[in-house]
Amino acid sequence: MKIPYIKAHGAQNDFLLTWKDQILLPINDMAAAARVICDRHTGAGADGWLLVADAPASDLPLDAAISLWNSDGSTSEMSGNGTRCAAAMLIDQERPGVLNPRIYEIGDSLRILTGAGVKQLRLLERFGHAFFFEMNMGRAAIEDLGTTLQGVDATILNTGNPQCAVFVENFNFDWRNLGATLERDPRFPNRTNVSFIRVVDEHTLEVRFFERGAGETMSSGTGTTGAGAAAVARGLAKSPVEVLTPAGPLKLRWESDDILLTGPAEIIATGEFYFEE
Repeated sequence: MKIPYIKAHGAQNDFLLTWKDQILLPINDMAAAARVICDRHTGAGADGWLLVADAPASDLPLDAAISLWNSDGSTSEMSGNGTRCAAAMLIDQERPGVLNPRIYEIGDSLRILTGAGVKQLRLLERFGHAFFFEMNMGRAAIEDLGTTLQGVDATILNTGNPQCAVFVENFNFDWRNLGATLERDPRFPNRTNVSFIRVVDEHTLEVRFFERGAGETMSSGTGTTGAGAAAVARGLAKSPVEVLTPAGPLKLRWESDDILLTGPAEIIATGEFYFEE
């Protein structure tokens, strides 16, 4: 069976995106399929696989609905970077079979249904297949402002998916191993994303990410939001906040309690994956 896909990345956090109705035969084990297609050596390679569907009927206008499978076969409520990639695909690709596809202009907004609810994005810029969006990430729910886990001081919160934010002086330690340990700490029955945060100044953070289901990633939309929210909640930062990731800066600002994230999404390839159950 051929599975068509578009490959995109949001600040080097990469995804494969497939229209759900273009999977012509039923897949009995979606977790196994996600592991195969996301494999860096024998698959198309990505941090996650996004299935995109036409918007369901709703009282509010919706542009699409997405579901996310991580590269290890698990599922997540949402990805900030992945949602921007889905928005880029919607703008870039006219939907097959749609007689009057929506044409998006700079300044237009999109509404995408995720596992964490409806997320609104505004198109700021476009350069060919590269896009910049401001995405309303919603409110960060602080669950524990300060607790000790695995011997480190952490803030526990939720930004659409679970986050564990750890503040550090530097990254000269095995943070990847600690991230893997924290991800599976008994505190988190469904595992968690982990961010290691160095405060540069009150408007600048440097962050490293270990994401649930994917491991180390070059950036993370929900992780960036969680890092900023934790720093603001602890009085270490104030809006606006620039988050320095290994893939470059992402920007946060607060409107009341809502956190708005500005970042890129770029479409880099299309293809077909030959899948056998």
